[in-house]
Amino acid sequence: MKKKVVLAFSGGLDTSFCAMYLSKELNYEVHTVLVNTGGFSKLECKNIEQKAIALGAKVHKTLDVATEYYEKSIKYMIFGNVLRNGTYPISVSSERIFQAMAVIRYALEINADAVAHGSTGAGNDQVRFDLTFEVMAPKMEIITPTRDMKLSREYEIDYLKKHGYEADFTKMQYSINKGLWGTSIGGNETLTSNKTLPNDAYPSQMKGTGGSETMTLYFLKGEIAGVNGVPYPEKIDAIRAVEAIGSKWAAGRDMHIGDTIIGIKGRVGFEAAAPLIIINAHKTLEKHTLTKWQQYWKDQISVWYGMFLHEAQYLEPVMRDIEAFLTNSQQNVTGKVIVQLRPYTFNIIGVESEHDLMQSDFGVYGEEQKAWTSEDVKGFTRILSTSMKIYHNVNDK
Repeated sequence: MKKKVVLAFSGGLDTSFCAMYLSKELNYEVHTVLVNTGGFSKLECKNIEQKAIALGAKVHKTLDVATEYYEKSIKYMIFGNVLRNGTYPISVSSERIFQAMAVIRYALEINADAVAHGSTGAGNDQVRFDLTFEVMAPKMEIITPTRDMKLSREYEIDYLKKHGYEADFTKMQYSINKGLWGTSIGGNETLTSNKTLPNDAYPSQMKGTGGSETMTLYFLKGEIAGVNGVPYPEKIDAIRAVEAIGSKWAAGRDMHIGDTIIGIKGRVGFEAAAPLIIINAHKTLEKHTLTKWQQYWKDQISVWYGMFLHEAQYLEPVMRDIEAFLTNSQQNVTGKVIVQLRPYTFNIIGVESEHDLMQSDFGVYGEEQKAWTSEDVKGFTRILSTSMKIYHNVNDK
């Protein structure tokens, strides 16, 4: 009786090779799993299933975890206004964790003997898959042919052709990884430090020649709940609605340069209209509804949360502690945010919220005070300056 292996399968070259190699060379009963975190259409899922079977998979399974991905990750990235290095919505790295968790749950469910992925030895994904598998199923064997055999693209293509599998494996000029929380774009330019991606490398192109458009987002306790007056009970639908509008203006493009898990610098282009619009709108609403110290500590904690998520530490218990803090901070983050879209950019116009702390009876900044006198301020400032006065009195001699 053949041993069963569950292969994380995307339909790309590396996982296509792995599916055939595991079946033909290692004589495994191959179960391929496509985990959809929101980036694949129904048609794409169907085409990937057909490809898996043609490559020798005995069983193919598509697992839709988009809602779980939102509830357990995206929601907290919005609460925390998480942008890695202040720029990049943590899209691919957070997706990989949830794909890995779904794959290993399925492997345990069918009593598989091993689990496999097609990551190379040069990137972050190998760590994300391996670490998640190790934590959730420490006794299960992990098989990684592409990494362990140090395979070249040409070798994999020749192997597939030799065994009668024909497909268009022409290396595209740009590699694109599209997901619910953003699309990454890699190419020759991203391997340099001084070049940027050309306009036509981005999947979403600007429609129209100019002008602007106003969009209103509604947040309920920190969650995106409505767009342009339309309520969205399913939050992933709200994200898609923002993306549909923002991508028409080619908003949310940028380049990210960051430190990888394995220690080298990495550079990637991305377009993320919905994540960047939602996070910036949410952060502006928080500026109006949270206190100074709530914002301060949220900023500190959110940087740690984003770093841990990027570096495959999602299953570390401290992440649940941070999520509890972030959730509690959102009790008054409710209201509307008005966004203006223009070609290739956007800006936040303003907010409307019953929790807006600008609408107080204490005063109007720079104009009028009602809760203190000028003498109060003089005394306050005199006391506030005391420690600095002491320092300079002692040291400036």
